[in-house]
Amino acid sequence: MFAGKTALVTGSTSGIGLGIALRLAQLGARLMINGLGDAEGALAQVRAHDPRAVHHGADMSRPDQIAAMVRSCEAQLGGCDILVNNAGIQHVANVEAFPAERWDAIIAINLSSAFHTMHAALPGMQARNWGRIINVASVHGLVASAGKSAYVAAKHGLIGLTKAAALENATTGVTVNAICPGWVLTPLVQKQVDARAAADGVDDAEAQRRLLAEKQPSLQFTTPAELAELVVFLCSPAAQNVRGVAWNVDGGWIAQ
Repeated sequence: MFAGKTALVTGSTSGIGLGIALRLAQLGARLMINGLGDAEGALAQVRAHDPRAVHHGADMSRPDQIAAMVRSCEAQLGGCDILVNNAGIQHVANVEAFPAERWDAIIAINLSSAFHTMHAALPGMQARNWGRIINVASVHGLVASAGKSAYVAAKHGLIGLTKAAALENATTGVTVNAICPGWVLTPLVQKQVDARAAADGVDDAEAQRRLLAEKQPSLQFTTPAELAELVVFLCSPAAQNVRGVAWNVDGGWIAQ
């Protein structure tokens, strides 16, 4: 399906990003992954489907390293046709107690990094008159939760960036969209589950149930594989006129 196309997925050494990278590779795309954690293990998984896959260790808070990553993707793999901005971090505290340096880091990695990747990748996409940009936002790009001011602000901003770029490219073959997951059981969310289990004195399963019950009516986690299939659709010819959407996959969270 994506033979001849190259995909760059940020924050893709685990969780949502790795699930997306694996699915794109399975469908024939050439992959550049990015992220911290077990880069070698993630790359080995992706190379099972795309032997040419590479990892780039760009620090997503550094614009110069982000630009170098996109240039490397173009030089090593022949272009950057599909860009999935998934890198993200989290910190929970009320505004008055929120460390300023954590605010700056979350805005840099969850929002500004997407601008910098798009800034670097769009000229090539426009020249080829084909590109797909998918920004992994969050249900918190659509609604807020207490204690997550920086994350909420970044994800709202990411949806705004998505809409603006979609309009700027509306008459071209380049589409820009966002997906907005609710709870997905990634390593980031597992930390919140662990904290709930410790605070409430319950086991992991009960902590998961309580976390879901607060917000997600389905009482089910969305999976990285499900999100990957949505990315596939947004990259397909069927989605050529899907532009500037913020598509929530949240088990009914914002339907309430």
